Amino acid sequence: MGDVLSQGEIDNLLSALSSGEFDPDEEPEAASVTVKDYDFARPSKFSKEHLRTLVFIFEHYARLLSTHFPVYLRKNVQVEVMHSEAVTYQEFSNSMSNPVLLGLINFHPLEGNVILELSSSLGFAIVDRMLGGGGYPLEKQREFTEIELIILERIMVTCTNLLIEPWQSVQVVSPTLERIETNSQFAQFVSPSEMTSIVTMNIKIGNVEGLMNVCIPYTVVEPVIEKLNTKYWYSTIQVKDDSMYHEIMEQSIAKAKIPIRAILGRSVISVNDFMYLQPGDIIKLDTRVEEDLDVFVGNLKKFSALSGSYQDYNAVKIKKVYREE
Repeated sequence: MGDVLSQGEIDNLLSALSSGEFDPDEEPEAASVTVKDYDFARPSKFSKEHLRTLVFIFEHYARLLSTHFPVYLRKNVQVEVMHSEAVTYQEFSNSMSNPVLLGLINFHPLEGNVILELSSSLGFAIVDRMLGGGGYPLEKQREFTEIELIILERIMVTCTNLLIEPWQSVQVVSPTLERIETNSQFAQFVSPSEMTSIVTMNIKIGNVEGLMNVCIPYTVVEPVIEKLNTKYWYSTIQVKDDSMYHEIMEQSIAKAKIPIRAILGRSVISVNDFMYLQPGDIIKLDTRVEEDLDVFVGNLKKFSALSGSYQDYNAVKIKKVYREE
């Protein structure tokens, strides 16, 4: 049933009809609707759910890059995931311009390659920074030299290895960098009509900004495409066993070296006496031989001990442990 008109609306309608402002025979204009073309010859194989999950995965990847890049560049690095979209590989390759910096990554055990594209401006800025410069791009673009490519290969290998952890919730992978390509004309790694997902990240090194694109062909993730959904991704994260992580952390901490020192006693002497100290001189301390010594770990007093010797070495025997810091 249509809406019921009030008496005032009826009077306004009759007034407009009598004045000629309203023509009952005139057809109302159809509302404008935006129609998006869909190419049935190249259907999109990545759903919005898949693209959303890829954004979550690469947000984790971006955090790892932000942590590891400053180790090499000695500068603050910010990495942010901008968006993820599904396009054909031809559209991706046509957007490249020379010189280009492409890393071809073998995504074993998944078949096929993932392409990592780094903007040339970021590439030159990284080279400048690693060679002791301020980390600024070139004013005029040129081809990369062999030495520059060797330097950038180290960064590309780091970027490749950091892909392992974010993908663990979907598939355990062992990515390896096969080669670096700098000419977009030789960048036909997959079929031009192959659907790919492009994850775009913005990298800021100091005051220099540039884009990093990760091109993932559908054929590479097709065996695990059902796992590329947020429900599966979150459930995997929640049930993840952290025991191995804690064990690795404990092993790393156990290997850490910290200074430990036992204080035999304290004394105050003049600078003049200190300057003329000779072997055999005696300095009177404020402790007795039978008294306990304070043992410090770092700058914290943690033990009290007795002084002695062990196998021709000076040693202390722990008597008490201080639990409080």
